[in-house]
Amino acid sequence: MDRRRVAWKRLRDETRKDGTETLELGPMSIRLENVTKCYGRLRAVDGISFEVSPGEVFAFLGPNGAGKTTTIKLITGLLAPDSGTIEVCGRAMSMDDQTAKVQLAYVPDQPYLYEKLSAREFLEFVGEMYGLDSGTIEARSRHYMNRLQVAPFADQLAESYSHGMKQRAVLAAALLHEPKVLIVDEPMVGLDPRSVRIVKELFRERADAGFSVFMSTHTLDIAESIADRIAIINHGRIIACGTLEELKARAKREHRLEDIFLELTQPDPEAEAARSSVV
Repeated sequence: MDRRRVAWKRLRDETRKDGTETLELGPMSIRLENVTKCYGRLRAVDGISFEVSPGEVFAFLGPNGAGKTTTIKLITGLLAPDSGTIEVCGRAMSMDDQTAKVQLAYVPDQPYLYEKLSAREFLEFVGEMYGLDSGTIEARSRHYMNRLQVAPFADQLAESYSHGMKQRAVLAAALLHEPKVLIVDEPMVGLDPRSVRIVKELFRERADAGFSVFMSTHTLDIAESIADRIAIINHGRIIACGTLEELKARAKREHRLEDIFLELTQPDPEAEAARSSVV
């Protein structure tokens, strides 16, 4: 058992600061095994395998067109793989079955809100979709709106929000049902430095409480500062996965994450050509 799961095992019978129980130690939060997805002759995802443990912030990096968005859509059940298996919290993911989907929340890179609803109304709507009672919706909405600094504009219509305001409101809504797995795509885009700090702290706190955060980002400094492990995808394949120290060991010399990323993802015309051919 690795150090993350050992640390979480010590916490499983303790009471969290807010009085709720910690999660019971269970299966991997996310598990992909030999997953492939093709669009015509293009292998967007090519036989990838990795796991995300409970209690982990997992950063998913890659150049534009590397397969990050397709991988996220596969994990969240928005796409079906051509081959391979995907599990979320021990449950097989599919496009139709809701048992795995209810375990997670997904915040895309372009946050969407109904423009004629306020943030407060939107959170109430999301909470009702998840079957939460009114008291739980009110308490959790208040908590996350305050935590993410949504409260000052909570009763304004979303049509007046900046990108950063929408991002915070959508993240608050995603956390309402206390998902075991939070999947976020470019979570820091449009946020001011104070909001970035708040979101980073929130991700770390959720991981420390036994939840998992899967974060796709181009902001390498963010990944370097909060991720327990980092995976790099290129040409549809996982080319590196491990802690920052493990990734440094693979590089030619000790680097910052930015240098490691650039070294491992250098353009390769032969790999691009091979990726476009479906065997």
